[in-house]
Amino acid sequence: MSGQESVPTGASEHTAAYPSPDSWPTGRLLSAAARRVERRWDEYLAHWHLTHASVPVLAVLVRGPLSQREIAAQMHVTEQTLGRVLPGLERHGYLTREPHRTDRRRRLVTLTQKGRESLEALQDAQAVESLIGESLDPAEIAKLRELLMKMLTDLPLPEQRDRA
Repeated sequence: MSGQESVPTGASEHTAAYPSPDSWPTGRLLSAAARRVERRWDEYLAHWHLTHASVPVLAVLVRGPLSQREIAAQMHVTEQTLGRVLPGLERHGYLTREPHRTDRRRRLVTLTQKGRESLEALQDAQAVESLIGESLDPAEIAKLRELLMKMLTDLPLPEQRDRA
């Protein structure tokens, strides 16, 4: 089984997945739900030529220019991973990359005005919250947020586990 939660092409949308999702472990349910929300998030971000991987770069740069290494460290990703994201952001005018003043091997990455404005537009809580669908009422969304925050706190990133 591929791990996909979708049904085969041509099958009715009401055809149950096998095995039924009510028998899936919680981690699989969370992963399947996260993939669906991520797809909707990606569709939403496509209006700005952004991806779920590029938005955090803009958020990190709001505080000021940084080197690629510094951005990667703050995002908990490798410089190589970040290196795949930066060219698209630069091409669409969200940031600039210029030689560092004192270290010719480094480049300073700076958020542009367009980057700031786009990040601000993405803060539309109602639009972003609608991406999770309408199956949860406001109290359930609040509880889900509380549980997800608890999980994020209790499940440290690999580099945080190494320090413990």
